[in-house]
Amino acid sequence: MERAIITVVGKDTVGIIAGVCTYLAKHHINILDISQTIVQGYFNMMMIVDVSSTDIPFGELTEELSRVGSEEIGVQIKCQKEEIFDLMHRI
Repeated sequence: MERAIITVVGKDTVGIIAGVCTYLAKHHINILDISQTIVQGYFNMMMIVDVSSTDIPFGELTEELSRVGSEEIGVQIKCQKEEIFDLMHRI
């Protein structure tokens, strides 16, 4: 299994989760775990996903998610491979 971490941050609006999940399903990416909160009108979501069956290269996936977030949904979306995320967030 090849896992990645997706973070989504922005002003809360209708359809954020639907937009992200629709994109992931379209590219055969399975959601393993998801957590989301809304604090004073700001949306924050973290997802752990399995990208081992996706039909596009990882670099293209990260670029497209960023574009979908900024142009279609109005949020910031970042996607990192799990091992990179872990190295960046070690204490």
